[in-house]
Amino acid sequence: MHNAIDWNDLRLVLAVAREGSLSGAARRLSVTHSTVFRRLGAIEATIGTRLFERFRDGYAPTPAGETAAASAARLEDEVLALERKLSGQDLRPSGPVRITTTDTLGAILMRHLPAMRAAHPEIEPEITISNTMANLTRREAEIAIRPTPAPSELLVGRRVAEIAHAIYGSRAYLGRRSDKDLSAHDWIGLDDVLAGTVIAGWMRENLHAARVVCRVDALPALRDAAVAGLGLALLPCYVGDRAPGLRRVMPKTLAEPRSALWLLTHDDLKRTARIRATLDFLAKALAAERALFEGKRADAARR
Repeated sequence: MHNAIDWNDLRLVLAVAREGSLSGAARRLSVTHSTVFRRLGAIEATIGTRLFERFRDGYAPTPAGETAAASAARLEDEVLALERKLSGQDLRPSGPVRITTTDTLGAILMRHLPAMRAAHPEIEPEITISNTMANLTRREAEIAIRPTPAPSELLVGRRVAEIAHAIYGSRAYLGRRSDKDLSAHDWIGLDDVLAGTVIAGWMRENLHAARVVCRVDALPALRDAAVAGLGLALLPCYVGDRAPGLRRVMPKTLAEPRSALWLLTHDDLKRTARIRATLDFLAKALAAERALFEGKRADAARR
């Protein structure tokens, strides 16, 4: 035998031997009669041996065909046993799970990881903090925790909470600047790295004449600049309400911009035990923080 034949070739030989006809093998393999005829001819040409005798009422294996079919049957048994073994292992959530999230959501995620480890000790979370959306299709991560108005149609997931926004300033800044007109205030803006965010979009739409005194490339820096008293900042409530020294300029959250917190994965992974267990746990854990994400903390309006 000068050229190797692969498992798909052996499956075809086994199907013809079991069914005794090309049409029967085609039905078993969910392909066309002509495909089976063409592939069988190619296999026999490759190995230089006839595997079946052609009769008016069907196909019968030659001695070489019987040997090939017997080997294929043994391989089939091993493959099925391996699939069962792997499926059985996957019934128990275990192994690494690559999770990506943003720099502002990372701290919230971290405080739930001890409970997740207690519930699923064999799951090993691998956390990547990045404001760049990992490509789940290319398996750069397996689960993404992201604020987004609309996730990619290529992904599946769960909408955990709405994300509300409010305008914040430091006590020191608001103590010396009481302008009612928001455009009269100093503002802290975002640079081109975050130009596609809902915050940047809101500022473009609503603050044409405002003076932007500083631009930053990350929301923690936006928060910190506001805490330092540089000016006002539009922040997600889960960032602004937790920042010591910041208070809302207006007690209520803004009607716009709105976003949502999503737990996302690729469709191919959603039934994997470790992914499913991680998604289930994080969905419950993050849903318990819904009041924070939606700006409904009881003390937020009083600060």
